[in-house]
Amino acid sequence: MKVELNGSVMDASEAVISVYDHGFLYGIGLFETFRTYEGKPYLLDRHMKRLCSGCDQLGIQYTPNMEELRSSVNELLEANELKDGYIRLTVSAGEAELGLPTGDYEQPNVLMLVKALPPVNDAVHMRGRELRLLQTRRNTPEGEVRFKSLHYMNNIIAKRELLASGAAPGAEGLMLSREGWLAEGIVSNLFFAKDNVVYTPELATGILPGITRERVLELAGSAGYETEEGLYSLEKLQTADEIWLTNSIQELVPVTLLSEAGGVSRVIGNGQAGTITKQLLTLYRQTTIDGDAGAI
Repeated sequence: MKVELNGSVMDASEAVISVYDHGFLYGIGLFETFRTYEGKPYLLDRHMKRLCSGCDQLGIQYTPNMEELRSSVNELLEANELKDGYIRLTVSAGEAELGLPTGDYEQPNVLMLVKALPPVNDAVHMRGRELRLLQTRRNTPEGEVRFKSLHYMNNIIAKRELLASGAAPGAEGLMLSREGWLAEGIVSNLFFAKDNVVYTPELATGILPGITRERVLELAGSAGYETEEGLYSLEKLQTADEIWLTNSIQELVPVTLLSEAGGVSRVIGNGQAGTITKQLLTLYRQTTIDGDAGAI
């Protein structure tokens, strides 16, 4: 595969980052994952706003040129013979002395990776996935709001628990906060609906402020649904009419089976994607046509 490192496209085997990069030594770095539609990155402005906000708080001097970034995405897709792709943009702190920093990181390393998007069969997609309650709790965020950071150990521990749990292939894991409130999935934000009200856990639970989460809240409001962000119990989720998950690569993923350790499980709705989930997925896909629809 071809990758782009600090503005240059090269073979992955040729891309080298110093062992003194503080992203490697201390996990100081951030990343964004997004996808393209017809070659255009979707909601790129929002992804970069989140990334730059995090970089500013960490003292990483990074301000992307948006025109050049879009051109780089197209160049990397073409180099890998892909029409569309799953993009990961990583900004690592850069090389510094051993020890914690005494100032800003002025020369971060910027790495862009791409791979093919997973195939989607809508008939299968609408049958939904299993969501397995995990014992691993969502840790507290790095600062006031969670970063999409290189420090990913809480997610990895949760993923290992999910893999050992006996959950179905493709299942997602659900983490609660330390206080026992609904939080989020390992790689997704959580939504559910009851009596035509759309609910999602609030950011105070320590969840990632997801870009797709934000967009789906907007779409639900514009479609006439009441939306609410709050602190919710597992019991409230168990009585939901519909449940779905969101992330930038998989869009909206219906959940039709809610399970726990020990074999306890319950079917959500009628075992198929619900009306609100399908409507919001359709609306979401319609907004992808313009690539940067909803940009701010």
